[in-house]
Amino acid sequence: MKELLKNLNKAFENKIRLGIMSALVVNEYLDFNTLKDLLGVTDGNLASHLKSLEKRKYITFKKEFLDRKPNTKYSATTEGQKAFEKHIKAIEELLK
Repeated sequence: MKELLKNLNKAFENKIRLGIMSALVVNEYLDFNTLKDLLGVTDGNLASHLKSLEKRKYITFKKEFLDRKPNTKYSATTEGQKAFEKHIKAIEELLK
């Protein structure tokens, strides 16, 4: 049991960060507003969780302008995908 627990990643314990990574792992990228709508969170709440994942280098972002409006796209890094998959596998093993 202890071996399984050590594979759980504290970065994904929060349901919003878990949701962010779940969405980004299955999509090439998602923009800020799409993530906000998908997760049903406020701008500030989403921004703080994105920053947390960004600091760990689990996600990356790209800023651009669409029709003169700023648009930020987020995607999971290879490191983030691997960490997330390891976390999910640990959960699956706990459920067996």
